[in-house]
Amino acid sequence: MNLRTETETSGEDPDYAEFARPGESRNDPAEMRRSLEGWLATVLWRGSKPSVTSVEIPAANGMSNETVLFDATWIEDGVRGEHRLVARIAPRDSAVPIFPSYNLDQQFRVMSAVAAHTSVPVPRVYWSESNPDALGGEFFVMERRDGEIPPDVMPYTFGSWLSEASADDCSRLQQSSVRVLTELHAMADPHLALPELCGGGAEPTGAEALRAHLEEQRRYYEWATADGPGSPLIERGFDWIEANFPTDAGAAVLCWGDSRIGNVIYRDFQPAAVLDWEMAALGPRELDLGWMIFQHRFFEDLAAMAGLPGMPDFMRREDVADAYGSLSGHQVADLDFYILYAALRHAVIMFRVQSRAVAFGQAEFPDNPDEMILHHKTLEAMLDGTYWESLATTPVAPGEAG
Repeated sequence: MNLRTETETSGEDPDYAEFARPGESRNDPAEMRRSLEGWLATVLWRGSKPSVTSVEIPAANGMSNETVLFDATWIEDGVRGEHRLVARIAPRDSAVPIFPSYNLDQQFRVMSAVAAHTSVPVPRVYWSESNPDALGGEFFVMERRDGEIPPDVMPYTFGSWLSEASADDCSRLQQSSVRVLTELHAMADPHLALPELCGGGAEPTGAEALRAHLEEQRRYYEWATADGPGSPLIERGFDWIEANFPTDAGAAVLCWGDSRIGNVIYRDFQPAAVLDWEMAALGPRELDLGWMIFQHRFFEDLAAMAGLPGMPDFMRREDVADAYGSLSGHQVADLDFYILYAALRHAVIMFRVQSRAVAFGQAEFPDNPDEMILHHKTLEAMLDGTYWESLATTPVAPGEAG
């Protein structure tokens, strides 16, 4: 998921979560090098003589799982080759993880299927390891790719290589990012390639997949609030979603899940690698579209709160929907519903992020539980039906204006 979990090239993570990260999630590079080298010897063929030549553990590691960057060499066909790799490791339970479970092997299989059945650029995945002995948790290994990632710290809307790019370059990045969704959603029979995403059952309709997705989000919220007060705003949001549930959600496609530009490595404003597949699911196409649009709105509203100009002409909902329709031939429907659903899902994540800070004694639980959600005013405005109208005058600041 979510939030900023990729550090393969940027080494960045959201500053609003940094204080909520426990120190014990760090690992010793020297020990990690020995562990990786020993493990490689068990998965490579005899005589490969693997050597891990460098290990880097980013100072700002991800919240949803640990990231380790390493270089390794081994002999293949009589030649010692060099490999630039990334290990993604599930967090320890004591780290008060963001999500209740981390099925890294499923991420591995999703990335493998996407590479095999679509033209979406994903890093090559090498191995998936369920035994936690080597690195302290289950993990998978993939190739490391170079490029630029729209930063989360500070948000790219605050001033970045992207916000300072020309209008044509921003348009190329936006168009190519939307194209990733159309290429992914065109994957044939995702329920057969990834039966675990539908419980091994029959192919679901879009509405059935959306219902299953919603129930999973409810379970996540219940887990995230099991040890303390809940959020009246989030519960109001679930009621709104139920009352406005689409009657026809189209076909169920493979959804990326965490479909935001901060999870893409770009070269020349074109996607070179699409990352972070832990939220992959079957669902309506608009699940990904709504998330992509909202995630930009989240950063755009943060820029407004900081008194910055932001990027108001980038990733506008109408432009994204038009681009998707033009590229795919699909008529986008119920987009405001899916954007609000994205804001609600993000609210549960933000509530959990702040709960970590409380658990580590780095914050206090507020009198109003809704203030645990960084963008609670944005969600309130969406539920009140005033959000989009307000953007025509003054953008909504997530925690300052309604």
